[in-house]
Amino acid sequence: MFEKRTGEVLTDIMIDWGIDHIYGLPGDSINELMDDLRKKQEEIRFIQVRHEETAALAAGAYGKLTGKLGVCLSIAGPGAIHLLNGLYDAKEDGAPVLALVGQVTSDEVGTDAFQEVHLERLFSDVAVFSKRVQSEHQLPDLLNQAIRAAYTEKGVSVLIIPDDLSAQPYKTKEPLTSSVKVEQEIFPSVQQLEEAQNLINNAKKPIILAGKGAKGARDELLSFAEKIGSPIIISLLGKGVIPDEHPYCLGHLGQIGTRPAYHAMKDTDLLIMIGTSFPYRQFLPKDAKAIQIDIDPRKIGKRYPISIGLAGDSKKILSWLNEKAHYSSDTSYLEKAQKQMEEWRADLEKDAHEKTDHIRGSQVMVELQKVLQDDAILSVDVGNVTVWASRFLNLTNQKMIVSGYLATMGCGLPGAIAGKIAYPDKQVVTVSGDGGFTMVMHDFVTAVKYNLPIIAIVLNNSKIGMIEYEQQVKGHRNYETGLGQLDFAKFAEACGGEGYRVEDPDQLEAAMKKAALSSKPVILDVVTELQPPLPGKITYDQAIHYTEYLIQEFFEKGKVDMPPFKKAIKRLF
Repeated sequence: MFEKRTGEVLTDIMIDWGIDHIYGLPGDSINELMDDLRKKQEEIRFIQVRHEETAALAAGAYGKLTGKLGVCLSIAGPGAIHLLNGLYDAKEDGAPVLALVGQVTSDEVGTDAFQEVHLERLFSDVAVFSKRVQSEHQLPDLLNQAIRAAYTEKGVSVLIIPDDLSAQPYKTKEPLTSSVKVEQEIFPSVQQLEEAQNLINNAKKPIILAGKGAKGARDELLSFAEKIGSPIIISLLGKGVIPDEHPYCLGHLGQIGTRPAYHAMKDTDLLIMIGTSFPYRQFLPKDAKAIQIDIDPRKIGKRYPISIGLAGDSKKILSWLNEKAHYSSDTSYLEKAQKQMEEWRADLEKDAHEKTDHIRGSQVMVELQKVLQDDAILSVDVGNVTVWASRFLNLTNQKMIVSGYLATMGCGLPGAIAGKIAYPDKQVVTVSGDGGFTMVMHDFVTAVKYNLPIIAIVLNNSKIGMIEYEQQVKGHRNYETGLGQLDFAKFAEACGGEGYRVEDPDQLEAAMKKAALSSKPVILDVVTELQPPLPGKITYDQAIHYTEYLIQEFFEKGKVDMPPFKKAIKRLF
């Protein structure tokens, strides 16, 4: 009887689950499985990256964008360790990811063999499922368990595979598990829903804070807000849940937030959190009543003392509430917030279109907006660039991903690679600072190799700008935040892509159009001035510490940059 290699059985199971590509690097302790993947390359595409961190970040980004399982692969030892940052990003943002990790051969495990690492211990915190396969007969069943766990718990599963097991013949026997995905449906009791409805009916100043869990419920969310007279604040991960320019939208909250969102949140008497577990308690009300809607009961009440928790799908829960809701007769709270938002948008418009000698991040976003297609995929890195993109880009139907809870620099380019693979016919753009981009820039070659025409915009100020600002608001002098000069356009050309460097504001529009028309991976290297990412509302302590920094600068250099200071004082009041 013909017997398949166990690695072949594994690849067949992955195909049954709909897995069509894997990010990773081949190597010593995964080479047997790699040979089985080679035989199935028509069904499962292998995307060879230049660093395993990129593989894990890309797999997580794919999970965020599609809801499907992102898969990455590495050897034991150094490769496995490199995966960790991307896997933690997937864990924190609730993306389903499977990591196939090689290990030394079965008879060498535990002998301190070359490149052996205690992988079960290494992945114990990051993974919802982490097991080392003991025999070839376990492999198929454990793979099914790993995939099911990643989907069910929206997290990371790690399957550790000693390399020799993939090469073993798999003798047919009764399987323990199958490649079947089961959808779980949760819905609150009628009593819970009625209690929530009662709180809503009695609220005079309700505010909605919507996150990524509300992205499939745009119509229901807007109908609900209209009925109860509530403005909507969007978490960073929820950007795009409603159009940014919608009259009910107050933008974001917190360090990247708007002044109207800050004041509306402080004035509310009922906070309604939908699909978000917002982590910054200091920006939420001190003692308002609260309703939280989330598909994961474990997240309800995790970061705010809620009054009522509704576990379930936001679309279905909002549909129920909409049927029972009455139109609010008092819209004064909403109208006040809308008036403040009109003023905020006017200030942003003025700032973005101000004539300057040097290019600002806000100006780059304005020019990107002009070429950004309605269904584009946007992967935003972490740093000052997060502020400019979240504040100045107005999304309608575009999808945007970012490293939310981990906030890891370097997520932008891997996210764009995953975005182009997931949606090959859509425009894909990544926006990074030079600090974040240099962490992963080696994998721009990956985009070139696989002919993935992405637009990589790099805001190049030769600084770790966000950290420089953070040092300043603590009253410290800046230390070791300079990065030095680098021409990313020349780097793009050296990789086989296209590169455009922009140093003059008058050249920005034309360069952006060239980048948008390119059929190759392209880097738009924009030399920008360092601009502090001032929050929508600056606290008194922040202003005091920032003043301390300016005083130190004055005595050290004999001058200070006054425009940012003036803005800080203005936003304090």
